[in-house]
Amino acid sequence: MPARSATAEWRGDLAGGLGTVSTESRAIDMAYSFPSRFENGEGTNPEELLGAAHAGCYSMALSAGLGRAGFTPTSVQTEARVHLEKVEGGFGVTLIELDCNAEVPGIGEEAFQEHARAAKAGCPISKALASVDIRLAARLT
Repeated sequence: MPARSATAEWRGDLAGGLGTVSTESRAIDMAYSFPSRFENGEGTNPEELLGAAHAGCYSMALSAGLGRAGFTPTSVQTEARVHLEKVEGGFGVTLIELDCNAEVPGIGEEAFQEHARAAKAGCPISKALASVDIRLAARLT
């Protein structure tokens, strides 16, 4: 498996500085700043990028698990809400809420929920974030 990379550069002080973040594939090449992270300013932020990675990984993990069980999902859509909060010693990611809607022909609710929970536990990004409270709401649509 190839190692994937991303780069970030920050220029200036925390409140007035400006950064850029980009991925090896150039799929992401964006600015970020104090306002985009801690307020509602223009640009991206690390938590948003973490959420995108987690949502993508979870959707793929759920699809893979369903496929191994003989179900082909029509759609698996996941939103990851990443909570950054003031904690002792600074800031921390305290909670990630995975909200999944999936269309899976032929599967029952109980089996779907079992696969949804297994995907949360087995997703590589969930494993990497094991110190964070990760909550899942998964629905068949």
